[in-house]
Amino acid sequence: MTSREKPWGYSGGERPASSRALQPETLALRGALTRTSFQETSEALFLNSGFTYDTAEQAAASFAEEQEHHLYSRFSNPTVKMLEDRLALLEGGESAIAFASGMAAMFASVASGLSAGDRVVASPGMFSSCYVVLTEILPKWGVNVVVAAGNERDHWQQALDQPTKLVFLESPSNPMLDIVDLKMVCELAHAAGAKVIVDNVMASPLSQRPLELGADLVMYSATKHLDGQGRVLGGAIIGSAEYLSSTLKPFVRHTGPALSPFNAWVLLKSLETLPMRVSAMNSNALSLAHHLECVGVSTRYPFLASHPQQELAMQQMSAGGSTVCIDLGSKDKAFAFLNRLEVIDISNNLGDARSLATHPATTTHARLSAQTRTLMGITDGTLRISVGLEHIEDLKQDVSLAL
Repeated sequence: MTSREKPWGYSGGERPASSRALQPETLALRGALTRTSFQETSEALFLNSGFTYDTAEQAAASFAEEQEHHLYSRFSNPTVKMLEDRLALLEGGESAIAFASGMAAMFASVASGLSAGDRVVASPGMFSSCYVVLTEILPKWGVNVVVAAGNERDHWQQALDQPTKLVFLESPSNPMLDIVDLKMVCELAHAAGAKVIVDNVMASPLSQRPLELGADLVMYSATKHLDGQGRVLGGAIIGSAEYLSSTLKPFVRHTGPALSPFNAWVLLKSLETLPMRVSAMNSNALSLAHHLECVGVSTRYPFLASHPQQELAMQQMSAGGSTVCIDLGSKDKAFAFLNRLEVIDISNNLGDARSLATHPATTTHARLSAQTRTLMGITDGTLRISVGLEHIEDLKQDVSLAL
């Protein structure tokens, strides 16, 4: 059953929830809307750590999971639960768990399902902290991690030529915007016995639907597009109710990476404008990418004809995303460009309403060795531009003057 076939919301009042097939723009506003007896229009914010019980028997039954009742905000909270349910509807998944940050979500997604001796396969391009978790932290615990040599079918076949527990991949990758064939990798991974986790941050749930392409779990840093206004940290994992309940939830309850109710409330309000923001940002990014390429800058963007995986990107994405990657040839030229920008800010975040630019080799991916950055395609001249909501002509002029 898909998200658009499920009941999409519920209410504490008399008005029944709709079960009609609704579009993402409507789900982002009204999906899983829970109202208290006061019938408030906006989502209620529950800033409390604990909950009470009418009787000792009710408390015991709640902890035994014989009845539904919020126990403690490290476990669950009404505001956080509303965000989780809405994200599941938007993503087309059965269930979701929210986290205090994107990296908390990433770490839980892999650590909860692994034991010493298990094997993990990862995509060659990804955010640096994800790479550190996979290649430095997990091996200390006896987990064997293999990074695919590339994104062609033979690279993934070679990496998945023996039983594997998990596959973690990022598509488009950060910052080089490499595209992984999700259907192909999911088929190979499942044949090897692996669950597939897709970091969908660079695309957002509006531009790519990994679960529909075969993925088992989708991971987000909600700090990026889901908030999109530079306010709060957050993360999320969406997937099957059975896997999240049996594998992820026990890990989360005992390790405590809980999202605060206030941050959940902010993210709920952010979701109301997500479709409009992402659509406009994607449009600006494509236009800016064309402009940069036309003025002679080496430019990578999934929907440009010059991108080596444009055809694949257009098959599995509805838009190319809000990030553009360029290469100016050297660190000195990259720094000079950044220092001349007047509209676009220098910042290491992305997916924000404001356009942001960063030099990955000295910021987001500085933790990695020069050799690893080279394998990922990151040079000293690489710049990542997260395109926001400013007028496109102002952005074009800003980069032209900086060049």
